[in-house]
Amino acid sequence: MSKNNNLIMVVDDDPDILTVLEGNLKLAGFRVATFTSGLEALAVIRNGTSPDLLVLDLTLPDIDGIQLCRRLREQQFDLPVIMLTARDGLSDKVLGLECGADDYVVKPFAFLELQARIKTCLRRRQEPAAGKGEPDSLNLGSLMIDRRKRLVRVADKEVELTKKEFSLLSLLAENQGRVMTREDIRKVLWGPQQLYSWSRTIDVHIRHLRQKIELDPEHPTLIRTVIGVGYRLQAD
Repeated sequence: MSKNNNLIMVVDDDPDILTVLEGNLKLAGFRVATFTSGLEALAVIRNGTSPDLLVLDLTLPDIDGIQLCRRLREQQFDLPVIMLTARDGLSDKVLGLECGADDYVVKPFAFLELQARIKTCLRRRQEPAAGKGEPDSLNLGSLMIDRRKRLVRVADKEVELTKKEFSLLSLLAENQGRVMTREDIRKVLWGPQQLYSWSRTIDVHIRHLRQKIELDPEHPTLIRTVIGVGYRLQAD
């Protein structure tokens, strides 16, 4: 298997899983760094080691995967994160995705499935955020989106969004006035191979977006619900 420059960081407190993943990922051509401590992995990333993707166990001895992922997003580390965990409840999956994870794989798992999901996340990361010929900035009334700087302002006030929230808002803005079905959104932002309840996940991300960009989230004027269909962004 030919080598590539992609560095995969794996954080899991089970040394057997780390050994298996390290061996298989290297056979698949990746560079690999493994950690049993979430805080140690966070310190390494903060000190300048930038992995191309993080495979993160949800249950760790020092800091859980949710907290670690949230800290990475709050500190603007824009690396893909795949949660790898024995927890298979819907609430756990939604919580993992809400904190900024890109995907969620439940143990026990087939390595080929994990490898496919890793490649999908890496491919999406390498694709440009804006399509060819599309502007870096979108100005929609009081809403301004700078896709190059990943910056959002509402009425000249900067708003902090997670990576997925920013991608979702950009997608809606690019299709201003058009109804985006949940299936449309899923295909663009999550890809075709997701196994979790993506409809519920999309609704949760919409709710969080409204809380951040709407003057009155309970009566939204920017992101409108089209009952039974999906969502539409309408400039004020």
